Amino acid sequence: MNDLPGPLSLPIIQLGATTITLGQLLAFGALLFAALLVAMVVALWRSANARAAAAAEAADNARDAEARMAEILRSQAEMQGRMGAIAEVFGSRQAELTQSIGQRLDAMSGRLGQTISEQTRATHENLARLQERLATIDSAQGNIQALAGQVVQLQAILSNKQTRGAFGQSRMEAIVADGLPMGSYEFQATLSNGSRPDCLVKMPNDAPSLVIDAKFPLEAWNTIRAAETAETQKAAAQAFRRDVEVHIRDIADKYLLQGETQDTAFMFVPSESVFAEIHENFEALVQRAHRARIVIVSPSLLMLSIQVIQAILKDARMREQAHVIQGEVIRLMEDVSRLDERVRKLQTHFGQASKDIDDILVSTTKVTKRGQKIEALEFGGGTADETDEKTGASTARTAASKTGQLRLRVVEDAE
Repeated sequence: MNDLPGPLSLPIIQLGATTITLGQLLAFGALLFAALLVAMVVALWRSANARAAAAAEAADNARDAEARMAEILRSQAEMQGRMGAIAEVFGSRQAELTQSIGQRLDAMSGRLGQTISEQTRATHENLARLQERLATIDSAQGNIQALAGQVVQLQAILSNKQTRGAFGQSRMEAIVADGLPMGSYEFQATLSNGSRPDCLVKMPNDAPSLVIDAKFPLEAWNTIRAAETAETQKAAAQAFRRDVEVHIRDIADKYLLQGETQDTAFMFVPSESVFAEIHENFEALVQRAHRARIVIVSPSLLMLSIQVIQAILKDARMREQAHVIQGEVIRLMEDVSRLDERVRKLQTHFGQASKDIDDILVSTTKVTKRGQKIEALEFGGGTADETDEKTGASTARTAASKTGQLRLRVVEDAE
């Protein structure tokens, strides 16, 4: 026993001043083992409790899961029922929708076909109208081409001085011939001095004739229009003024003859633009023409002048026929007087006939009243009373027979 503690007290580890013996080390190991054993027991107990709690929780979770699964299955069954109802509803709705879509597609197809037909008809009509318009355009184009050809011909005519003069004379002759009667004018008449104006208009009451002469200063006017600089335009204006002055002087010298022609003559310019150019930019020429007793006229002014001359000629013819008209009026008044006398005689006959008719009506009235008196006869008994007839009022008169069987009652009106 005494030898036993000897080995346990042997030092094993020296830590500084502390010496750890084998017994201490064994005791510490025993304590550590006991602590580990206790810890293991506690850990096992806790593990068992944890497993039991986990098992209980797992059981609870399993029961919850089963309940949830049952709920899910029930919900699924309800969902399947609802889905079936929804499928039926969708099926019916789909059938209705298919039918409605089919009807709408049929209606739309019908309307589309009708619209296409109408559009096709409208397209054909538009094409027909377009063809008509194209035909009109073609004819208009043909007219334009013909007009262009005529313009070219007119340009060729106007480019020559002689043909240009003939053109102005033809326009003047057309205006005069349209406005005045035959015999009141003469073209290219020869005067006493041997000159031949384009037209002589014969005035009434043996008055001197009116001279109309056509002049067309086109070349100088075209030069004015074609001038690009001030110098060329000035030179062209001087040439135009000189040509017009020459025409005015020729008409005044050749055609104004005392006692044979009027003291005023017309210079006919067959272009309105040339006439406007003269009056707008060459006022001195107009004044000089007035001083020379020459009136420059355009086609429109010549038409107006011809109408005035026509009115003068009509007035002169009416004055010449005034005595004839007066004689006809006198004879007309005699016829009216005879007609008045005969109407008065007829009125007298009508008055006598009206009086005879009135007498006949009086007689027929009396006859009618006599017939009414006869119609008013009545049969019956009684005494006879008779009243006198009163003038101007209705009276009642009765007459009885001697036998008392006939009674007469008459109602008379004042005549």
